[in-house]
Amino acid sequence: MATMSAWLRVIRVRFLLASVISVSVALALSARHDGTLDLFHAALTLGGVLALHASVDLLNDYWDYKRGIDTATGRTQISGGTGVLPEGLLNPQSVYRAGILFLALGAAVGAYFVTIHGVPIALMLGFAVAAIYFYSTKIVNVGLGEFFVAVKGCMIVLGSFYIQHGSLEPDAVLAGVAVGSLSSLVLFVASFPDFEADKAKGRRTLVIVAGKRKASALFWLFPAVTYGAIIAGVGAGVLPHAALITLATIPIVASAGMGLARHCMSATDQLLPHLSRALVFGRITGALFAAGIGVSLFCPGWC
Repeated sequence: MATMSAWLRVIRVRFLLASVISVSVALALSARHDGTLDLFHAALTLGGVLALHASVDLLNDYWDYKRGIDTATGRTQISGGTGVLPEGLLNPQSVYRAGILFLALGAAVGAYFVTIHGVPIALMLGFAVAAIYFYSTKIVNVGLGEFFVAVKGCMIVLGSFYIQHGSLEPDAVLAGVAVGSLSSLVLFVASFPDFEADKAKGRRTLVIVAGKRKASALFWLFPAVTYGAIIAGVGAGVLPHAALITLATIPIVASAGMGLARHCMSATDQLLPHLSRALVFGRITGALFAAGIGVSLFCPGWC
């Protein structure tokens, strides 16, 4: 039982919600276009995406432990790794092998869809597999971590949509941008508490590149991109008006951003409530986005 609990911790089950939201947005958009869904392919897509997401988290925990990052920083509910390897709850090689296994499972699901949809899915799959494998050893060292996560979130929406619909449409692209920005925000805010340990071990997160003060100002870019993509889609008539329900989270992100600006140089315990609020913003906004698109299926004439 203790071992199962440790595996659930190292996979970061609660963070898998981001991938569930991404796939849900894509499926809802596809249903708006086609009026139906291939439920088998939908379930297979979700399973493959979750496997790839679990893979990047497992490999990240392994490499952060090997590099000494997770032993040099304090763990919080949003940063500092899972603590499973520093606490000796699992064997590091077992975590690495599990990461490779999940990567192979996700790639196998993707390969199945390549046989059906060809080159577009092959390109997305190739990017995903390479980026996941090299994320913790190469990508985060050159300051591209946030960019990778944004592209990953966007690709999940585009790939899931393409599998159902067979082509890409403007609403899927805008939805992918909105969701990708929300996904990147999670990594961005989580890197504030890990600033010193990441910097000492050679990582180059956006917070390290810009510095905490300037990074606190860059925070506003993420909600601006998300809201901007959604509003543009509604204005162009490709996203439903119901998607504007996401604007209900403006007070949450405003509070988080202002708190981050005030406490960006403060101790972690003072900073953490504002970072946690930013994560809540991301999850609620993503869920509302999927719900807004889903609701529009039942009132296509006016929402």
